Amino acid sequence: MRHGFVSTRGMNAPHSRYYNSGRFGRLFPTLPPQGDIQDRSMVEALLKVGERGGIMDAGTGNNPDNPDMPAGMTFLGQFLDHDITFDPTSSLERQQDPEAITNFRTPAFELDSVYGSGPGASPHLYDREVDDGRTRMLVEAIPGSDGASADGTVRFDLPRNSQDRALIGDPRNDENLIIAQLHLAFLKFHNAIVDELRTAGASDPDTLFAEAQRLVRWHYQWIIVHEFLPATVGQAMLKSVLNEPCQIYDWNNLPFIPVEFSVAAYRFGHSQVRPRYLANFGPPGGPPFGAPIFDFGLDAKHKDPEDLRGGKRAARRFIDWQGFFDFDGQSATRNKKIDTTLSTALFKLLGIPEGQQQSLAQRNLLRGLAFGLPSGQSVARHLGVEPLAAADLVDIGAIDPRLAVETPLWFYILREAQMQGDGRHLGAVGGRIVAEVFVGLLKGDRSTYLRQHPKWQPDGGSFAMADLLRKAGVVGARPAAAAGAGPAAPAVPIAAAPQGT
Repeated sequence: MRHGFVSTRGMNAPHSRYYNSGRFGRLFPTLPPQGDIQDRSMVEALLKVGERGGIMDAGTGNNPDNPDMPAGMTFLGQFLDHDITFDPTSSLERQQDPEAITNFRTPAFELDSVYGSGPGASPHLYDREVDDGRTRMLVEAIPGSDGASADGTVRFDLPRNSQDRALIGDPRNDENLIIAQLHLAFLKFHNAIVDELRTAGASDPDTLFAEAQRLVRWHYQWIIVHEFLPATVGQAMLKSVLNEPCQIYDWNNLPFIPVEFSVAAYRFGHSQVRPRYLANFGPPGGPPFGAPIFDFGLDAKHKDPEDLRGGKRAARRFIDWQGFFDFDGQSATRNKKIDTTLSTALFKLLGIPEGQQQSLAQRNLLRGLAFGLPSGQSVARHLGVEPLAAADLVDIGAIDPRLAVETPLWFYILREAQMQGDGRHLGAVGGRIVAEVFVGLLKGDRSTYLRQHPKWQPDGGSFAMADLLRKAGVVGARPAAAAGAGPAAPAVPIAAAPQGT
């Protein structure tokens, strides 16, 4: 399931809105497409835009850091995407009727990527040594990890079979070490809440599981609204979308996933990916473990842990989250800014044969063309927003003048963020699409805290990813050389807080 190889995000081309089911549809069905996939000159121009060594390849310089966003936000964004979209039947080459396109992931932030179909239908995800597999998620200790960690404690991994396949609700969450460990954190966060509820007196396994699941989901949704979205779209855009009727995201019966979101706007995260990451601090006196996010010089069966690809077991394959989220006043590694350059590693994707598009930028651009997405300028005018000037798009216009006046939506959204938000968050078009879809999905699900109890707050009034990771017990101690903020703050009890607080 190499990133960009298998098209798993509703990559087909419905030609109209599809309101009556939680499937894929369009936000702008009446807007003309940016170009024609049958126009060979347009295809060649987009291949030129997205080629390795081209205008979108950051090369050795890479794009600058985003001071407002820690590196972990990239992987939280990937995790969120996997929670709401999954279409294993689609491909870049095949197009289908909208009624035949099925989103195998419910378009709701309910963590079915974590819980699967529940203890009854997905028993392999649950720990049968506790309550006969009816309450706790299954996790595994990493053999030898106590000798590889800075604090000498045993670290954990996703449960795996004898061939190192992760036993999880969504195989994409084992694509790389960072998202795999983030998935693990949600498993352990659930287990921590189960333990708190049991300590508080809960005993019936079914009731215990349902209440733990509700608390996990509501804290997760709180993080989306109060941490992820403000950083991604900006406070002003989020406030507007939360407090006013949606301008573009409309549906009947059930929310759907718009292709303008899944194929273009939400792919802003590709610009934020760093070429390599420091996974953990390493053992006392030993070197830290850092590696490329992809290493295209290694074959698919490579077992050594010298890169961050998923599907592996090793004593030092765990994450020290202080490098990915801000803890106790100390800043983590930052994301890259949102702009029209991507890390070079994304221009030669693993698992894609020679002769096919190995560049993620090329694949994104061709998808937008194949699925008839409107141009960024067309969407801006539809929203009543002044489009970017052709002078702001002179680099892409130099490849084909048509692209400076009718720019592919994905490229436009990246450049818009660069011009309007200094790359720190999305601009008027990209921010509007992402904010309305996220808030629309949250308000369209009757089980979310925004629908059931809009004034609900976590105990203490705030909760962020750093709190979730700490509560999950996956934050180890910093080594002395990396310390400076003192011991970690104690985790805030969650289960003890009544639902209405």
